Amino acid sequence: MLRLLLAALSGLIFGLGLILAGLANPAKVLAFLDLAGLWDPSLILVMISAIGVSAVGYLWVRRRGRTLLGDPAQLPTARQIDRPLLLGAVLFGIGWGLTGICPGPAVVLLGSGASDALWFVAAMLAGMLLHDLWRRRA
Repeated sequence: MLRLLLAALSGLIFGLGLILAGLANPAKVLAFLDLAGLWDPSLILVMISAIGVSAVGYLWVRRRGRTLLGDPAQLPTARQIDRPLLLGAVLFGIGWGLTGICPGPAVVLLGSGASDALWFVAAMLAGMLLHDLWRRRA
C-alpha cells in the first residue's frame, strides 16, 4: 500500500510540476523548439532545474544501491550510442516537434480531456507495441 501511495504522490508531484513549468502546454513547448522563429527560452531554466534535482536523486540511489523502499536500484548500464538509440531519439524529436507533447505531459493532458492527448497517447502505445513486436522478431 505504501508503494502505491508513493507512486501516486510521485505522479501527482510530477504532473503538477509539468503544469506549473508550462511543459503541459504544447504551444509553449513548440515556441521553445522554434529556434528560427519566435523562440521562447523560458523552458531552459525548467530543464536545467529538473536535471539538477534528478542528478541529486540519481547519485543518492547509485551510491546506496537501493531505492527509497529498499528495492535493488535498476540503473542504466548501456554506455554506447547505437542505431536503435539514435533512431528512437530522432523519432522522439520529430513527434515532440510536430505536436509539442512528450509522454509525461501527454498523460497530464489526457487527464484534462484534451483530444490531442488522446491521439498522442494512442500513437505512443501503438509505437511501443510495434517496437516490442519488432524486438521479439529480432
